[in-house]
Amino acid sequence: MSNSLFRTKKIESILAEGGDEGHGGGLKRVLTVKDLTFFGIAAILGAGSFSSLGEAVNKGGPGVVVLFIITGIACAFTAFCYSEFASRIPVAGSAYTYSYASFGEVFAWIIGWALIMEYSIGNIYVAFSWSDYFTSFLSKLDIHIPDYLTCSYAEAHQAVLGKLGAGVQTDELIHTWNTAPMIGGLRIILDLPAFIINILISILVYIGIKESRNFSNVMVILKLAIVALIILVGGGMIFALGTTGNWTPVNDAGVHSFMPNGFGGVMAAVSGVFFAYIGFDAVSVLAEESKNPQRDLPRGMILSLVVCTIIYILLTLTLTGAVNYRFLGVGDPLAFIFEKQNLNIGWMQLLVSICAVVAMTSVLLVFQMGQPRIWMSMSRDGLLPPVFQKIHPKYKTPSFASIVTGLVVGIPILFTDKKFVLDFTSIATLFAFVLVCGGVLLIPRKEKVAGRFHMPYINGQYIYPLLVALAIILILTYAKGYFSDAFNFDFSGNPDYMNPDPDKSVGFMDLATPKITILLFWGISIILSIVTFIKKYSLIPLMGVTTCLYLLTGMTKSNWAWFLGWLLIGLVIYFLYGYRKSKLAGRSS
Repeated sequence: MSNSLFRTKKIESILAEGGDEGHGGGLKRVLTVKDLTFFGIAAILGAGSFSSLGEAVNKGGPGVVVLFIITGIACAFTAFCYSEFASRIPVAGSAYTYSYASFGEVFAWIIGWALIMEYSIGNIYVAFSWSDYFTSFLSKLDIHIPDYLTCSYAEAHQAVLGKLGAGVQTDELIHTWNTAPMIGGLRIILDLPAFIINILISILVYIGIKESRNFSNVMVILKLAIVALIILVGGGMIFALGTTGNWTPVNDAGVHSFMPNGFGGVMAAVSGVFFAYIGFDAVSVLAEESKNPQRDLPRGMILSLVVCTIIYILLTLTLTGAVNYRFLGVGDPLAFIFEKQNLNIGWMQLLVSICAVVAMTSVLLVFQMGQPRIWMSMSRDGLLPPVFQKIHPKYKTPSFASIVTGLVVGIPILFTDKKFVLDFTSIATLFAFVLVCGGVLLIPRKEKVAGRFHMPYINGQYIYPLLVALAIILILTYAKGYFSDAFNFDFSGNPDYMNPDPDKSVGFMDLATPKITILLFWGISIILSIVTFIKKYSLIPLMGVTTCLYLLTGMTKSNWAWFLGWLLIGLVIYFLYGYRKSKLAGRSS
């Protein structure tokens, strides 16, 4: 059985199955490099930038700019690997298809299953965030939707149970719970705007790629225009009011510093910063709808990444220049800086609200387009029922898969909340990134072909082991307790661990998880160094694997618990259906 679990698909077979012929006549090839770049920007510049940017800046101060650059570089390594695969295998399926060609079927299934967490479940979070900004926008127009129709049931219930902590938001949620109408003893509390936007996006995705492309392009142009206005107006006011001193705020030691909480404070913001980049890989699922995927997919992916990194840096500088970073831990930081007590530009607050709604609408669209095409690819391979690859005769879209995606996103909106679904998103995406970068290491190098992307080969035989060795030496020199602390699993003296309050105490696994993941990271890095010295692996995918693995060390116990639980469910489905129905069943790899 072990051999068949790792049976791989030949690239020639994947290309033959993903061509224009067959499968209902094929998908429409209408996307240009401009369209793909806009789709990438639409996916990246959205919920993360508007929801998590303030929290990230609040932790790291102006120095979080450095983290955006580091994360952008890490994503760039991954984008090169996605581009290499996209130039070789220009079909729908993204990381799922790439893993099938490199690691084998069981890993392909795991990635396909994990990508549901990124595209579908991640879209639930985006829908909730969209609802928050939309209701805020309506309130500025003096239009008010009842509170019990603008929040999730689970969130209100947790507030009543005291699990969200104190604060104004908790008071509002408790009030919502107490005033919500009841039917048969059940309180009617649901996020109606989030549910409705999911329905509208699902209809748009079902109708067709051309209509979705036109809508997305308009949204991106409008979004970029307003973001540019925020940067220009905010930046101009920073110099006009003389608040540039906010870029070097006073830290606890009384010293002016670009990194007031040190580099540790900057790194503490890594989850919020990485979430802002999630989505650039969604471009790769549109391979079969691209006019020239071997050339345009890599360009669209990398261009969108570069554009968004520059935007994030400028937005971060605008935020931290306008207001002291300590006050930016709010849910709407881009609107907050224009409030009366800050830059005091009321009309900009309204424009920012519009921008947020537009930004997250385009994110919803791109992610909702991505998931059906992954399911379509899995169905072609026999891992899902044939109905998932059905192409609508008129609209030329994966119709059944689009409907199921709408249901997978829409139904949980009625009974879950943002915190729950957010635990899924980053870890699943990073896991997929690691396998894509690792997959590039396993496929043979190809000759350069004119008009196609070709990832440069840089021999990592000596460079990568030296980088790992240098990193270890620097840590031993300047952070002498780093490794000794990682090996210390005695938490008996930790006050949180000994806390008698069961709701606030920290268990062994809560404290041990980051240590375990750090040790695994360095162990894998050392093993990769040895194998690279022997195999002469390329440096770019090696750096992609390493940087993404490092970001995974920041994930908490709950992140890993939800992720592993989700994968277990997926493996059960695979062995009950996919393993037996696979088109590779009974064949050798």
